[in-house]
Amino acid sequence: MYCGSCLRDNALAAELIARGHQVLLLPLYTPTLTDERNVSDGHVFYGGISVYLQQLLPLFRKTPHFLDRLWDAPSVIRAFAGRTVSVNPAQLGALTISVLQGENGHQRKELHKLIAWLRTQPLPDLVVLPNSLLIGLAAPLRAALGRPVCCTLQGEDLFLEALPAAQRDTALDLIRRCTNDVDRFFPVSEYYLDFMSDYLEVPQDRFDVLPLGMNLEGYPEHHAKPSTRSAPFTVGYLARVAPEKGLHLLAEAYRRLREHLGVTDARLEVAGYLAPQHRSYLVEIEQHLEEWGLGREFAYRGVLNRDEKIEFLSTLDVLSVPSTYPDPKGISVLEAMAGGVPVVQPGHGAFPEILERTGGGITFEANRSDLLADQLAALYCQPERMEQLRMQGAYGVRKHYSVSRMADRAVELYGHTIATAGTAAVS
Repeated sequence: MYCGSCLRDNALAAELIARGHQVLLLPLYTPTLTDERNVSDGHVFYGGISVYLQQLLPLFRKTPHFLDRLWDAPSVIRAFAGRTVSVNPAQLGALTISVLQGENGHQRKELHKLIAWLRTQPLPDLVVLPNSLLIGLAAPLRAALGRPVCCTLQGEDLFLEALPAAQRDTALDLIRRCTNDVDRFFPVSEYYLDFMSDYLEVPQDRFDVLPLGMNLEGYPEHHAKPSTRSAPFTVGYLARVAPEKGLHLLAEAYRRLREHLGVTDARLEVAGYLAPQHRSYLVEIEQHLEEWGLGREFAYRGVLNRDEKIEFLSTLDVLSVPSTYPDPKGISVLEAMAGGVPVVQPGHGAFPEILERTGGGITFEANRSDLLADQLAALYCQPERMEQLRMQGAYGVRKHYSVSRMADRAVELYGHTIATAGTAAVS
């Protein structure tokens, strides 16, 4: 799948490189997958197959490095990814805990390989971990490189909360014990700063918001999309197809829109990654739509590359990803608004602050499909309001959430961290 964190990290690294900074983006577990030019290094550390084997079988904790290369090759990892190794949090509690234990975990060999390789590279001014699930690496990296270590925060609580309760508590305790090994935390939204400060039990003065930013190349200018509403009225969804992303709520809202709110000609268009364990979830939604007589109005378009995504957005009148949990990111919402599509989002997580800044959509009370339907119907009946939201959103994303603005903020925060840690200035 196109991971939101990979998209964000790759976009930031690419922009910093374009500005002349020296950036090494290192994949962990699997090669990164992005729908833009991938600037990550060809090495994969903590290779997904290696860490899995080392967790299950003590023999693989002692195999020589030259042998590990056989299953650490990116091509081998890609071949196995999604087929033989589960990414279901409920099955990965022990592995999560082991990686968080760093030097004391079953994957200590992977840590040593990472540090040994980094010592062959130019010494960095700063190390940034992509999320707190890797915070066990902070102290060893700090000691080995003598440089400050920071940690981006971008939604890892969803994974932690899906772990079995006892393992979740252990993992969270390990993360909290390691927070003093991190110089600064960089949540991607104001909501997530407040939430993670409490969740990790870390004072807010150790956090700085580093907002999302997106590469706008290929997106139409905000005035380019036709302002007329399409026929049929097309409601879209662009996200992972999973219960926590709320596609079932959107389907229920669509039914109400069609049966009770006077929308006589409409479609529901869906795209995004579908994990094997969630196929039955999509089938159930499709069956409900068939039972309601709406099956022919629904289409699932699968995983889309960048050009396909931009084209998909151009066919929509409105987009909604009614997540059941407070989402700290909302990349697909930014993408929709960048493409001139108004959004209707639950009023939790990062969505209120994103929509307040951009003016590109409206919110409703979370987990209320009836209220979502009401908002969709209101937009259907007010094309002039849709046009206003469309223009505001496209302009607002370009003003507040461009990759250039994200890079500006990153340089500011990274430079401040380096300066206060007493190391060299940003290269």
